[in-house]
Amino acid sequence: MTNLSAQYRAVALSTLAFTICFAAWMINGVLVAFLVDKGVYAWNVDQVGWLIGIPVLTGAVLRLPIGVLTDKYGGRIVFTVLMLLSAVPMYLVSYANTYYDFMLTGLGFGLSGASFAVGVAYVSLWFRRDQQGTVLGLFGLGNAGAALTSIGAPIVLAMVTDQGANLDGWRALPKLYAVALVVTAVIFFLLAPTKMVEQSQKRTFVERLAPLRNVRVWRFGFYYFFAFGSFVGLSMWLIAYYVNVYSMSVTTAGMIAAFFSLPAGLVRAVGGWLSDRTGARVLMYFVLGTSLVCMVLLFVPRMEVSVAGEGVTAKRPGTVTAVSTGETVIGQDVYKLRQVENIRGLHNDRGELLLVFPIVSSLQEPMVRVGDEVAKGQLIARGVTHVYFQANVWIFTGLVFIVGMLLGVGTAAIFKHVADYFPTNVGLVGGLVGVLGALGGFFSPIIFGYLLRLTGIWTVTWMFLAFVALACLVWMHLVVRSVERNKTTAPFRRIEEAVTKDSFANEPVMDYRHAD
Repeated sequence: MTNLSAQYRAVALSTLAFTICFAAWMINGVLVAFLVDKGVYAWNVDQVGWLIGIPVLTGAVLRLPIGVLTDKYGGRIVFTVLMLLSAVPMYLVSYANTYYDFMLTGLGFGLSGASFAVGVAYVSLWFRRDQQGTVLGLFGLGNAGAALTSIGAPIVLAMVTDQGANLDGWRALPKLYAVALVVTAVIFFLLAPTKMVEQSQKRTFVERLAPLRNVRVWRFGFYYFFAFGSFVGLSMWLIAYYVNVYSMSVTTAGMIAAFFSLPAGLVRAVGGWLSDRTGARVLMYFVLGTSLVCMVLLFVPRMEVSVAGEGVTAKRPGTVTAVSTGETVIGQDVYKLRQVENIRGLHNDRGELLLVFPIVSSLQEPMVRVGDEVAKGQLIARGVTHVYFQANVWIFTGLVFIVGMLLGVGTAAIFKHVADYFPTNVGLVGGLVGVLGALGGFFSPIIFGYLLRLTGIWTVTWMFLAFVALACLVWMHLVVRSVERNKTTAPFRRIEEAVTKDSFANEPVMDYRHAD
């Protein structure tokens, strides 16, 4: 029988280590935004996207080999070594001076993102299958490390730079993160219990890639690409979003961005619990559908637009005898002109507490002067329609908060899918799904940057994510409908049930009446 004290220590310490590693993994989201905002470096949005994404790439691609090492040497050793190794390039960030210095050091400390693979393999050893949804959800609380960085890093930067007076003081921040990784590594090594994977369950790197021949793994990975990838990408991108769209300081932006990352991390445990009780499929329908609605609501950008409106034309020919802002007189005809005073817009909305809907103002401007001869039907006053949408920061943040919670629940539900379909290979398949999700975190900021450069519209971020959410929802629904109709010859059914001649040949087959 497993020692309960060891179980609790394994979960608690793994969650602590994952939190610190995740916080370190997300540092560029704050640091890069700060350096660009303060003019220390003149990187464009493409370069910012790459610097934010590069550490995520390392964490993604190294999850599989790190999983192999965890099987061989145990979670206690691998987790400790991983944190110590991540601390070295993290410390070297303090000496970075060029774009490529930041790229190389980011590739190095990105190793901390592979901590997820260690934790999943290590924690799952201590608990039964029917407990793993909840336990892995608890371990996933480590995602809250993103909120620690969003809130804490800007505050530390303000302190070490004397509120911006000594900008070179930013170099203290990566040193502090390096120290945190080393201290956590020592604590983990001294207190974490040891439990090794049984020899029969150890997998080589090639064996870990075998599940990729099962399309269901790609489907779960695509869900995770959206849920976890969006979480990682937005955790870093939102700080630059708030700074640019709402003219906030990096410190304030980090505090508000935590409304997204903190609940997303904390609610993951709730998502695991709900998945164990209601089923992952129902939860995924809710997560994907509601996320899509929220993102569509975020489509409309903060804007002030003037377009052609209703003009005034002359009813008969004549000579203009009087022109003012309120009327134009031609012969005996008086033409009243529509005027709007104090049009509200981006330049003077500071006093508005809350504008929910767009404000539309129409006016008419004279196009003629006294003494002009006017023909019948000639335009004598042009119409101008002014549309202003505030995209109120608190409504925006409320929607982002909801999206964050949904993504947190979704990540837990996806791993419940993994536990249901591959009960004897949760660590193996979960590792692959985690890699695909982490790749989403790598590509998202880069895609955000290029789309912003192409369109000049920040809300294109939400358009892209809505497209991915819709693709996930459609794929899932097509599979579910195929299963419910019991069309064994349907292409989706044939693909989903394909079993390769590998270690998955003995996996239990789910009852398709109750699962997708």
